[in-house]
Amino acid sequence: MARYIAKRAVLLVIIIFFVSVAAFFLVHLLPGNPAVAILGPNDTPQNAAILNHQLGLDKPLWQQYFIWISHVFQGNLGQSFTTHQTTTSIISEAFPIDIELIVFSQILAAAVALPMAIRASRRPNKMFDQSANGAAFGMLALPPFVIGPVLVLIFAVHWHVFPGPASYVPLTQDFWSNIHTMLLPAIILALGSIVIYFRLLRNDLIATLQEDFITMARSKGLTDRRIMWRHALRPSSVSLLAAAGVTISGLIAGTFVVELLLQLPGLGLQLITAINQDDYTVVQGITLVVAVTVVLINFFFDFIFTIVDPRIARD
Repeated sequence: MARYIAKRAVLLVIIIFFVSVAAFFLVHLLPGNPAVAILGPNDTPQNAAILNHQLGLDKPLWQQYFIWISHVFQGNLGQSFTTHQTTTSIISEAFPIDIELIVFSQILAAAVALPMAIRASRRPNKMFDQSANGAAFGMLALPPFVIGPVLVLIFAVHWHVFPGPASYVPLTQDFWSNIHTMLLPAIILALGSIVIYFRLLRNDLIATLQEDFITMARSKGLTDRRIMWRHALRPSSVSLLAAAGVTISGLIAGTFVVELLLQLPGLGLQLITAINQDDYTVVQGITLVVAVTVVLINFFFDFIFTIVDPRIARD
C-alpha cells in the first residue's frame, strides 16, 4: 500500500504543476486589461505603461509565471488590483463558506440516500423501490441551476420559510441562524447527490445480497440488520465512494451557481466579481486553489479506496 500511495503522491505533484500552469496562462486569455480597471478615468497609454511595469505585466508570460509561482510557494497569491486586499485573505474568508456548504449538502444527501437504498435493496422492484426510482429519475433531470431558482422563489420569496438572497450569517456569529441560512442552498446541492448515491448503492446492495457469503450468513441465523451493516454495506460502498469523490469535486462548481443565486460570499461570488473587474490576481488565486482542492479530494478518495478494498493497491 505504501508503494501505491507513493506513486499517487508523485502523480499528485505532477498534476498540481500542470494545474498551476493552466490556471496562470488560461486567465491571461480572458478579455480586458487590468490597467484599465485600475486607472479608470486616468487610463492613458503612458499611465498604463507605467502601471504595467510596476505590476510586472510588461514581462513575457513565462517570466510572469515563474515570478507568480515562486510567490505562491511563499504563501503569497498576490493582491487584488481593485480592493488592494490580499488574495490569500479573500480566499480564507470565502473558502470556509464553500466547505460548509459542501459538507452540509453531503450530510443531507447521505442521510436521505443511504436509508432509501438500504430499504429499496431489501425488496427490489416492489412499491417503495419503484417509487424511489421514479423520484430519483425526476430529480436527475433537475440540475442546481434549474431547481435552485424555483426553490428560492417558492421557499424564500413567497413562503419565507428560508432567508432570501444576501442574508448570509457567519457560523461564528450565530450558529442556528447560519444553519437556517445554509439549509436551502445545501438542499439545492444535495438533490443531485441523493440521486447518484441512491442509484449506485441500491444496485450494488442488490448484487451483494445475492452473493454466497450473504447466503451463508443467513444460514447462521444472523438478522437482516446485522447482515446489511456488517457484511453487505462495506463491499457495496466502493462505487459509492468513487461517485462521492467525483460528486464532491463537481460540487465546488455547483456551489458557484448557488452562491451567485443566493449572494453567498463564497469563492464563486468572489470569482465572478473578480472576472467582471478584470482582477487577474484574484482570478488566478481562486482558480489555483479550486483546482488544487479538486485534485486533493480525488487523491483522498483514492486513499480511502485502498482501505475499503485493499485489492486496489495490489493491482
